[in-house]
Amino acid sequence: MRLTCLGTGSPESHAERASSGYLLEVAGQRLLLDCGGGVVSRLIEAGFRPADVDHVLFSHLHSDHMMDYARLVHAHWDEGGQTEERVLQVTGPAPIATITQRLFGDQGAFAFDLTARCELQGSKDVWVARGGQLPRPWPKPQVQEVQPGIKLEGPGWRLTSCSVPHAQPHLTCMALRLESDDGKSLVYSGDAALCPELEALAEGADLLLHWCYRHDEEDAPAFIRRMSPTPSEIGAMAKRIGVRHLALTHFRSAVDEADGLLQRMRSAGQAAFGGPVTMASDLLAIDI
Repeated sequence: MRLTCLGTGSPESHAERASSGYLLEVAGQRLLLDCGGGVVSRLIEAGFRPADVDHVLFSHLHSDHMMDYARLVHAHWDEGGQTEERVLQVTGPAPIATITQRLFGDQGAFAFDLTARCELQGSKDVWVARGGQLPRPWPKPQVQEVQPGIKLEGPGWRLTSCSVPHAQPHLTCMALRLESDDGKSLVYSGDAALCPELEALAEGADLLLHWCYRHDEEDAPAFIRRMSPTPSEIGAMAKRIGVRHLALTHFRSAVDEADGLLQRMRSAGQAAFGGPVTMASDLLAIDI
């Protein structure tokens, strides 16, 4: 298993951090965990093409976790990633099917673009010259809407999930656990408050990738304190459940702008955890 961090920031504009997105290579498959703004550009910077992605898994549908979804699907299709034998798999909570239809359906936002690309003679000539065949079908990712608790299997990997507190009742929010056939495990918290369900899901994980929107020095409103754990709180939880490696992510721009704050956050998390703590950054790769 190998995790490449493509987006480790928040919804804020940030030159150094795209919004949430992580590429997991497992058993010859490439799984994209969330697809926030800027993630497709980071994917290309990391040496991959959108057409290389086999499966997109969404933790929840806040914009900073799915803003580049349209770009990914369109580019995956335009690069020839969609064939009769291979279709982009998309798994996530509702309403991901409705979102996909509103983007790529016959009355969707991209209908005008897709009609031109599939029917204009010049566009057809370019497509054939690139090795494509006519008539050219529209993008048709295979979308599966799921509820927390879903269990899935792919070639060489297994997925389990749980509900985590974040943006309910407006959005369904999940944490994801992926395990390979050789016994390696990654747990991705999505955006999550601490909860027993996440602890049970992440117990004994080789890597816990956990969002860290708030730091220990921060004086935050009660709702934010309840829903956004600090590095020391996350570290204590990771120690309690026997995680082997903790990676913190989803940082705001203020964290990078304040002198030494990122390092102090790492120190607080490591003091509570007692094991290795990585502060995620865009294009960082972690072998699991």
